[in-house]
Amino acid sequence: MPITSLIIRYRVAIILAATLIVACIWVPGFASLSTASLGLDRGATIGIIAIGLTVLLIAGQIDLSGGAVFALSGIVAIGLQPSIGIWPAAFVGILAGAACGVVNGLLSVVFKVNSLVATLATMLIFRAIAHWITNSQPVAGVDIMFSLAMAKIYLDLFTVRSGLFLIALVLLHFWLTRTVSGRNLFAVGSNATAAESSGIAANVVLFFSFVFASTLAGLAGVLQSLTANTGSPVFGEDLTVMVIAAVVVGGTRLEGGRGSALGTLGGVLTIASLTTAMEFQSVPAYIQQVVTGLILILLVVLDRAVRRQSYSHAATISQS
Repeated sequence: MPITSLIIRYRVAIILAATLIVACIWVPGFASLSTASLGLDRGATIGIIAIGLTVLLIAGQIDLSGGAVFALSGIVAIGLQPSIGIWPAAFVGILAGAACGVVNGLLSVVFKVNSLVATLATMLIFRAIAHWITNSQPVAGVDIMFSLAMAKIYLDLFTVRSGLFLIALVLLHFWLTRTVSGRNLFAVGSNATAAESSGIAANVVLFFSFVFASTLAGLAGVLQSLTANTGSPVFGEDLTVMVIAAVVVGGTRLEGGRGSALGTLGGVLTIASLTTAMEFQSVPAYIQQVVTGLILILLVVLDRAVRRQSYSHAATISQS
């Protein structure tokens, strides 16, 4: 296999390895267990939402409301603590995320509104609701000790949040590669009409993909708010772009029909390593966004190269 094809095929692993090597050389103390734990915990927030978005992108849809659902679910989980307790409030917070997914699913699947437009609108609405119910002020939790327990590091590497992220990633990998419903998701993303003709309930798959994505965004928001002991309407304002970048860097196609759990893991670790290294060097946030955007463009260009190469190869075979 030509070296160019190898580079393109394993581009996510190569970019992740290059990021880690440069960071270890450039940032003093980066190659340490404490930094790995910090990066993994930070990546877990992006990663939990990215798992839901991976499913949705494979199905050929997109959700821009993840950041707003993240904030709203956290506010519900913290705001209800004095009334019903920490764990029931956390569960209701996750249900609030699922309810947002139902709204997105109804708009996109039942009323046939383009998912980009529908979730752009709900992003504004969910964010406005978060500001409305809090008067644009942060909401404090009832037990700071619970927050400290959530932030505790186990085995010198894992937090509760990063552990849940890795478990969810393993389950996603199993579902996508070992189950019929996982294969149906790829079929719907590749061609929903053809999938419907072959007996797959494409609309049901799409609807529950929206619910799944928002539920995980809600879960991430609840975990973040429990860890910070605070719910805030401004949480997650820049999160949607970072999540989309992580998923696309991981090789999931925006057009649907292709993606993997391992690719998403690579994308999340790349974004987390990159942002952690730049923050250690006090690189301004806007420069971090420029670097993330450049990597995103590079990966999309490489993806186009892969597809052109595949089409050319297929055309050559058909002519011969």
